[in-house]
Amino acid sequence: MPAWIFYSCVVITFWGVVGLFQKLGSNRMSPKGIIVWMTLGYIALIRWLLTKAGLNHLSGRDMAIGVLGGLTNGLGAWYLLASLDAGAKASVAVPLTALNPLLTILLAIVLLSERLTLVQWFGVALAIVAGVMISYEKQPGG
Repeated sequence: MPAWIFYSCVVITFWGVVGLFQKLGSNRMSPKGIIVWMTLGYIALIRWLLTKAGLNHLSGRDMAIGVLGGLTNGLGAWYLLASLDAGAKASVAVPLTALNPLLTILLAIVLLSERLTLVQWFGVALAIVAGVMISYEKQPGG
């Protein structure tokens, strides 16, 4: 098995569990409070990460891209938590917001000149259908 598949499976596991933690947290504190505690979780990883990452050769542009990635990730997490705090079901909001790679695909096509195969476009269509199906809720009395 290629290493990237293993790493991807680990991501699925961690991010699958984090959705549960986010919903449990949103039942007890504000989205801002959850972000503070999640940030402390990131900080706890810094020493280990610094031993694994070669940061000596990074340019200012490289660091800015990393910081912008962190900011957009943090804001995305905050808005997910805000949706949970506003009453969204974790079983709906977390998978629906996990469709964010659809925007990544669009940006990669437009900005990086990447191309998708027909099978990959079919996967995009299925993801959109899945998003609609996951977020569908029968209206009361309907």
